[in-house]
Amino acid sequence: MTAQNTVKPDAEGIAASARAASKGRGLPPVHKWNPPDMGEIDMRIARDGTWFHEGTPINRPELVRLFSTILRKDGDRYVLVTPVEKVGITVEDAPFVAVDFEMEGAGEGQLLRFLTNVSDATEAGPDKPIRVERDDETGEPAPYVMVRDGLEALIDRKSFYRLVEIGVHHEVGDERWFGLWSGGAFFPLIPSDDLPSA
Repeated sequence: MTAQNTVKPDAEGIAASARAASKGRGLPPVHKWNPPDMGEIDMRIARDGTWFHEGTPINRPELVRLFSTILRKDGDRYVLVTPVEKVGITVEDAPFVAVDFEMEGAGEGQLLRFLTNVSDATEAGPDKPIRVERDDETGEPAPYVMVRDGLEALIDRKSFYRLVEIGVHHEVGDERWFGLWSGGAFFPLIPSDDLPSA
């Protein structure tokens, strides 16, 4: 059996399809699209948020932004989706990086609004939680915030340090935690007992 009608997906073709589908101001409705799966494409998002195609960084911010709007997570797989095709890509950590945040209010009424490297804004709250994973070997924290539909942003180091400065202690169940309030929800970062004493 030959695959003579199979066309290998390429970045320019996907970008053209995405542009055609991205009419209007909001994000494309990728959750509604169910096109044919064309396999994998040699595209990768590095841990620092840099997008690569065939090993070369994509240096056009408008193209990276376009691709980011058609990114979807299907189970454990990251895919770029247009109305006509779907291709898998590699994501080293999280697909986005939170590069800054703004804070409104204080205490339980505090709201944290994050900005990503691809110009998405997300407000942390019950549906968009903040979480921290710790490296098993180094104990180094890796903080994340949900952006949309299972797609997270790794919070960059400078922003995380700023978040730690505004963190508070709060009881969660029977344990006292150091964490953050946003959108009426408390996000525990580390047990209070695990914090180094000053």
